[in-house]
Amino acid sequence: MDKFRAAVIDDERHTTKLVAKVLTKLGFETETFDLGHPFLNRMAEKPFDLVFIDLHLPDIDGMTILNFVKKGFEDIEAVIITGHGSIPSAVEATSKGAVNYIVKPFRIQEVRSLAQNCLEKLHLKEENKRLKQSLNGVVQFKNFIGNSKVMQDLFAMIRKVAEVNCNVLLQADTGTGKERAARAIHELSPRRNKTFVSFNCGGFTEELISSELFGHEKGAFTGATATKIGLLESADGGTVFLDEIGEMPMNMQVKLLHVIQERRIIRVGGTKPISLDIRIIAATNRDLHKEMELGQFREDLFYRLNVVNVYLPKLSERRDDIPLLANYFLKTFNARFGKSVESISPQAQEVLNNYNYPGNVRELENIIQRAVALAEGDTIGMRELPPDLLNLAFSAFGPSGLFSLEEIERRHIKHVLEATGFNKHLSSHILGVPRTTLWRRIKKYNIEVDFDEE
Repeated sequence: MDKFRAAVIDDERHTTKLVAKVLTKLGFETETFDLGHPFLNRMAEKPFDLVFIDLHLPDIDGMTILNFVKKGFEDIEAVIITGHGSIPSAVEATSKGAVNYIVKPFRIQEVRSLAQNCLEKLHLKEENKRLKQSLNGVVQFKNFIGNSKVMQDLFAMIRKVAEVNCNVLLQADTGTGKERAARAIHELSPRRNKTFVSFNCGGFTEELISSELFGHEKGAFTGATATKIGLLESADGGTVFLDEIGEMPMNMQVKLLHVIQERRIIRVGGTKPISLDIRIIAATNRDLHKEMELGQFREDLFYRLNVVNVYLPKLSERRDDIPLLANYFLKTFNARFGKSVESISPQAQEVLNNYNYPGNVRELENIIQRAVALAEGDTIGMRELPPDLLNLAFSAFGPSGLFSLEEIERRHIKHVLEATGFNKHLSSHILGVPRTTLWRRIKKYNIEVDFDEE
């Protein structure tokens, strides 16, 4: 199991240092912050499992942070840090999702006891998730979302290939989540406790790629004032992800082939071979078979990398996941921007569902990011969507194909129900309405459902 992540947010350095020390000793991967906004940005990039939040920060109050993290990340454990004068506020925080509060000045044992209780709860939640997944046959990975059939098949493939110590080639378009897939393979493999490094082979000179991957000795070239360990060497025992492998210069392909065959490298300017134990996961959006025919990619390297080929579907091939992804990004950017946008209107969701997404999941992420940033109320509507997207939607409908608001709502509710497997709780959560309201809409529009009336 990966380490749980913890954050300490307090503008008093002594406090963050003390709490972080306790959390690290308990096995948490810990980060500290003296302001609230940097924490929210980091939380959006890589969520935490446990947070200690000071109620009074220079840039944003702790209660606001608590509201956002509990709204966007339901499983997070939160502890409030407060002074004697703010105990009533801390008590109020416990009614809004904090597990407890701790009063300054406090003893190390108090922190340790609270953190230990949170750790036990996190382990229990993790075990419950695994149990539900095994019972339902549903496989999900952290920050890699999808309930569609093609994604279920992908998750199953990732689990299989993760256990086998072989190289993998990801065939995927830009924006489909290549690095997330590579990380999932690494984190589920026996190498999970070792280093994962990522390098994009596109747009760099041969000299720069060589220096980055192999490292160099001091004095190897002008400006090499110290010995540098390359990415391949730093990942010894772990996994190396090489994105856009099809753009690697031919001479570097020869060097990489040698590394795979010999399992050792020589730093630039060096003479001593260094043994390596690494797994390589490569990714490309090019047709490497055509590249080989054109003499632009080595056939022997292709077969060394392509031991197992994994295809990542385009977003247009998994439309059922669009509402789930949009909702996930909505929560993510609420936390990042300190906003509280609760839902996407049926009309806007219909446009999102029917767009082709040449930029795949990354494009949807950017669209939702823009919409949350521009939203003035609690709902993303048509005016928050990019103008180009609206123009395409209007062209697709045409004057004779425009729908009434009721028809758009009916279609959207039906789509969400089908996408969630007729899960009432999840459907009502995505739609942003109570389950009683959802049921009334179902009856109003005569939507056929696969669950009993309550």
